[in-house]
Amino acid sequence: MPQQKNKALVVCGMSGGVDSSVSAYLLKKQGYNVVGLFMKNWEETNDCGACTSAQDFNDVKRVCEVLEIPYYTVNFSAEYRDRVFKHFIEGLKHGITPNPDVLCNREIKFGPFLDFADKIGADFIATGHYARCEAEPSSEHMAEPSRSAATRHIALLKAKDQTKDQTYFLCALSQKQLSRVIFPVGNLLKTEVRKIAREQGLSTAEKKDSTGICFIGERNFNNFLSQYIGDKAGLIKTLDGKTVGKHRGLQYYTIGQSKGMGIGATNENTEKWYVIRKDVATNTLYVNNGECPELFSKSCIAHNFNWIIPPKMEMPRGHVEPFECVCKIRYRQADQKCTVSVIEGGLSMVRVDFKTPQRAVTAGQWVVLYDGEVCLGGGEISGVS
Repeated sequence: MPQQKNKALVVCGMSGGVDSSVSAYLLKKQGYNVVGLFMKNWEETNDCGACTSAQDFNDVKRVCEVLEIPYYTVNFSAEYRDRVFKHFIEGLKHGITPNPDVLCNREIKFGPFLDFADKIGADFIATGHYARCEAEPSSEHMAEPSRSAATRHIALLKAKDQTKDQTYFLCALSQKQLSRVIFPVGNLLKTEVRKIAREQGLSTAEKKDSTGICFIGERNFNNFLSQYIGDKAGLIKTLDGKTVGKHRGLQYYTIGQSKGMGIGATNENTEKWYVIRKDVATNTLYVNNGECPELFSKSCIAHNFNWIIPPKMEMPRGHVEPFECVCKIRYRQADQKCTVSVIEGGLSMVRVDFKTPQRAVTAGQWVVLYDGEVCLGGGEISGVS
């Protein structure tokens, strides 16, 4: 928690959920001058014709009235479409599986949100993410902590509640963003958060956590995509080239998927079919009856890597020696031991070699590195081997 100024102004991003509701309460309890902000990032009704953002805003309104704090709403829908949704759709068209939640945090929740906070003279922003920030700790393989307070790095740390930790989705944040953010529930368990909400009479205390991609929500993923990407049917083939079915469009499938292909059991084998790879050039979906070595990868390449804590450089050439740490290639995955090599030409591209081959490493997703509890950064996977 940043050291407090006299009545420092904090804009708390409020989604209408219990985590951000309790975050606002905790900030006020700690003496901050708190303003609630509801960000509308998507303008569309769900499959039932109801505007879910309107429902969420009503929850924000009720919580802020109980807490006696002012609240505002801002519409970032245009920014979201330009900076996140377009990237998501283009990625699917090119055969990859993008992670819009990582981009949403960097480009929206900590982008225009921070700009808005600056416009009203706020000192900090806050969200209900399960994560922590603190002054950069020392690390064997990371750059030495900066001596100057003006240039020191802020470390992003895993949350106390490991089952809810969201640092994976925050790996693309910059030092500028991290230096201004407070995560009030980062040191709490989810059960503790709900208990506080009940004790304070917050209407969101028992509200179900949101799931799925934010702009899709609970509705059918394929039906949603069909509105933005036209179906392009193609063949489904086995790895040895045998045709076993037809697909409606490569955008509906991801590596490791085992459902929704419409392929029955074969006479030789009754195991599940798994997506192994997608060939955009020939519009072919390659599958295998049962898991196979081709579903596992020994390494991956990540580009546009965002270093929250920069690696240690060997002078004078600025070379970075390969180092060991742990990584995640998907949210909620257990830490996986790996060796990281910075590819020559800068810090923006890295190679991650897994100690144990990893299942369904997918281009477009993010590989995130950790040194213990410290999130070192992350990058978008662009290649696997």
